[in-house]
Amino acid sequence: MLSRLAEERATGVLTRERGVLYLVEGQVVHAESPATPGLDVLLTTRGALGSDGWWEAVSEAGADRRVGRFLVDSGRLTAGALELCHLGALFDAAFFTLGPSSGPARFRYGVAHWIGPVRPVSVDAVERETLRRRDLLHRIWPEPGTDTEPLVRTGRGVDWTLPPRQRTVLDQVDGERTASDVSLVLGRPGFHTLVDLRRLAAAGIVTTRSPTITSGPVPSGPDGSRTPEEAPIPPLSPVSTVVAQAAEAAQASADPDVALLRRLRDALEAL
Repeated sequence: MLSRLAEERATGVLTRERGVLYLVEGQVVHAESPATPGLDVLLTTRGALGSDGWWEAVSEAGADRRVGRFLVDSGRLTAGALELCHLGALFDAAFFTLGPSSGPARFRYGVAHWIGPVRPVSVDAVERETLRRRDLLHRIWPEPGTDTEPLVRTGRGVDWTLPPRQRTVLDQVDGERTASDVSLVLGRPGFHTLVDLRRLAAAGIVTTRSPTITSGPVPSGPDGSRTPEEAPIPPLSPVSTVVAQAAEAAQASADPDVALLRRLRDALEAL
């Protein structure tokens, strides 16, 4: 559908389950997704722009769909800074919007976003970048559950060489937050958070929260025993054990990501 819209040089908004893409003459000009912070959060959280300056731009130029132009013309942002941040937000939101979905896709012709023109991106470029990011995540850690499910720490010790960015993400893992929650709390791109969380999962530091099974009273067994209310945590599978061992060995490597992937590949092929 997106390719067809590009061929017909359509203008409007494509809506999917996890986000929207705005097109002008068949090119992607903006994207938004609830799975990742928007352009406003990225600009204000990182100090590139004060929140007052952002809301002034929306108030003054939103109706004319020229918020981006107003930020540059008023001197609050340079054209290069706006373009760079906007492209980052666009590719980030497009990644989630174009992810696997069971919901329908809809396109409304003639709809424009109030941010206005910044820098259009071809549909081919958006699709290539989305596929590249999917492949990268799979190579880091092939289990996609860390992208959407609540996360917990495994209790494995954290090596002092853990990068500060990953430590910041790890600090937000509390058994309730998902990757999207962590991104919103930190005000950072959602895909970057997915990368850090998958690396933490590959190192055996973070995992998805196991569901707690609760129930009402159950009949006693022949010996009078009763089923516990919480299901016990199962032992690690052989694959999980190998992964943990490979991750531990990779911690001491000068290039932990590459070493870890190689060890994981060799260990899993040996099973």
